[in-house]
Amino acid sequence: MAVKLSQSLKQTQNLMMTPQLQQAIKLLTLTHLEMTNVIAEEMMENPLLEEKENSSETDVDYKVEKLEMQNQEATSENFNESTVVEKDDFDWSSYIETYNSSSSSAPKDLSIPNGDEAPNYENMISKGMSLADHLEWQLRMENLTESEWEVAELIINNIRDDGYLDIDFEEILQQTGHDREDALEILKMIQCLDPVGCAARDLKECLLVQAKLLEQRSPLLEKIIEFHLDELSSKDHKPLASKLGVSLEAIESALFILQSLTPKPGRLVASEETHYIVPDIFVVQVGGEFVVKINDEGVPSLKVSKLYQEMLLKSEENGDQKTKEFVQDKLRSALWLIKSIQNRQNTIYKVAKSIVIQQQEFFKKGPSFLKPMILRDVANEIGMHESTVSRVTTNKYMHTPIGLFELKYFFNSGIGGKNGGVDISGEVLKIKLKALVDNENPKKPLSDQKIVQLLKQEEIIVARRTVTKYREILGIESSSKRKIK
Repeated sequence: MAVKLSQSLKQTQNLMMTPQLQQAIKLLTLTHLEMTNVIAEEMMENPLLEEKENSSETDVDYKVEKLEMQNQEATSENFNESTVVEKDDFDWSSYIETYNSSSSSAPKDLSIPNGDEAPNYENMISKGMSLADHLEWQLRMENLTESEWEVAELIINNIRDDGYLDIDFEEILQQTGHDREDALEILKMIQCLDPVGCAARDLKECLLVQAKLLEQRSPLLEKIIEFHLDELSSKDHKPLASKLGVSLEAIESALFILQSLTPKPGRLVASEETHYIVPDIFVVQVGGEFVVKINDEGVPSLKVSKLYQEMLLKSEENGDQKTKEFVQDKLRSALWLIKSIQNRQNTIYKVAKSIVIQQQEFFKKGPSFLKPMILRDVANEIGMHESTVSRVTTNKYMHTPIGLFELKYFFNSGIGGKNGGVDISGEVLKIKLKALVDNENPKKPLSDQKIVQLLKQEEIIVARRTVTKYREILGIESSSKRKIK
């Protein structure tokens, strides 16, 4: 069979993910702290980037405290953001001549400098002893042989921060070649160290170790933990009392002791990793209107080094191609970083302002008045793609007069409106659902169907399965388990 080959030309358009475009997208997804770290690294690697010296004559202090103390007759017109929102182009040809004297990576009218403020030493964190160090320190007081230490260290180094063993016991035996009974003794020894229960393989073992080391042991409690732990999810303990042949008072007394035990003993020593949240947006009320300000604290005002500009001109005059290519490459990187920072702040501002405009009732009256809003609503208003809005809302926080909120919090699809009722957001449904459960009669808790009927009285028409879904999201048990007899 003959195959006919032919050549043809076809013109197509493709979006190339250049390194510059990748950098712009990356900056858009970063948190405020991550972005400032990236800028610091770029300044270390790119000699053409310099921080512009602060000018007290031109910088404007937009600290939140001072904004809130502004004259109450002021309006949002006093805080015009046109320099950020409307000017979306960038004159690359004249940048070198004009940027050093008139521009910066962050618009001046959005800056929130912290100039004269001293460091808050209360916010500094020192690294304490880790859980592994704490356990090993105690174990050093025991007379362990070299082979026993091998097992002990393998166990200790495989304990999670919550205190549980993160390695299969059989794997410990395989790696060390140690005798099972001896290795089990070492495991029990570590479990009895402070905090008691660490190196446990599951919740039952963790609680049982603690129960056996109580000053006044309770055989009933140990029996409940070992054989009936799963039955404690029900608030009705009469069946358990009947099964164990003891009084209800004895069961309740044992469970009172159980509450004193620690299900995650490792947390008593190993603190969780601290995640600092720095707001990307400040929303303040000025003259009855909500004003959006971008947080540019810590974002340096960048400029291109004049020294390297002169070097570029000299290399062109001298025909030094190697120097010319180096400087041009670094120049492109510097300009793209500055442009990317501008676009990031610009995009965040647009999204935040759209949210504030659409959620006026929320900012005035609180979370119960959060309106249903999806990414497409904001994307259509600001003329951007939904994926861009999605990137902006990831790990970005807004400081408002009523609290700190992640931008994702404001996006909820409507519930109830399709059935002829009032269209509310999922967050509002959670608030109403929790309020109903909190105020119910504990002896006669509300069923999901009853909650559906009560919501209908407020013109919120939802299906029973919807109520069940949101109840489970809130961690609220079913009516049968909430019932107190």
